Amino acid sequence: MDDSINNSLHLYGMREALKQAQQAFDNDEVPVGAVILKDQQIIAKAYNQVETLKDPTAHAEMIAITQATHHLQSKWLPACTMYVTVEPCSMCAGALVLARIQKVVWGCDDPKTGACVSVLNIIHNNMLNHQVEILKGVLSEDASYLMSAFFHQKRLNTKMDRS
Repeated sequence: MDDSINNSLHLYGMREALKQAQQAFDNDEVPVGAVILKDQQIIAKAYNQVETLKDPTAHAEMIAITQATHHLQSKWLPACTMYVTVEPCSMCAGALVLARIQKVVWGCDDPKTGACVSVLNIIHNNMLNHQVEILKGVLSEDASYLMSAFFHQKRLNTKMDRS
């Protein structure tokens, strides 16, 4: 696949992930969205639902992985790419390795909990049985803006509650 097709596909995947992140934002969830593509088709899409489901594992990546494995009826996702708005945490990075996903593409880094390059590097650990390809920074400004706006709103609401 040539670079122009890859670039278009990466933009498409990330725009779809951003739509999912907006749904999370609208539901008062941390705005992270994820989609999984196989053969240039979306086979899974999800957004964070930790607060809604009262489940600390209900991250967009985890839900999308579950959807994709059900769709393919396989525990592994070797020819799949995940597009996620924010660098995955340790739980999600571990799940990407266990699912043997081929590639993860994300928007903005997570300097506090990112487990692909920022804080830890689970997906490239040579002690594990699989390493995941990465591409970072796709539509990073859009992903970063959504996160900043969400937490800015949360801080304003907290100040108003204290008044």
